[in-house]
Amino acid sequence: MKIGEVTAELGISVDTLRYYEKINLLTNIKRGAAGQREYTAADMARVRFIKRAQKMGFSLDDIASLLAFRDAPAQSKPMVRNMVAEKVTEINHQLQELSALRDELTALTAACEITEDNCPILDNFNKK
Repeated sequence: MKIGEVTAELGISVDTLRYYEKINLLTNIKRGAAGQREYTAADMARVRFIKRAQKMGFSLDDIASLLAFRDAPAQSKPMVRNMVAEKVTEINHQLQELSALRDELTALTAACEITEDNCPILDNFNKK
């Protein structure tokens, strides 16, 4: 597949695809006679893997490690499990922070409904 077909099918930009190649997340991309990149089914699967891992919150550095782990999945299993456990811990922390933020905004909204003169929401944003 040509680069335009890949980007259309996967919903990513040409720049993103080229960047993945530049940082070696995509390697050994074949080139045609005119020098155009030609992506294989394996290349497409690799990009799908990258995009799925990104959606799960993994950084590009993490994804590079995960891609390397795919070459020896049985030996890499403990390391992959640890990476994912750390990601779950991070997500749980983010959820706690979001829950606290939701509760604070809910309380401010309620206070705004009963206050006549000033806006508690704006007053709260002025706090240090």
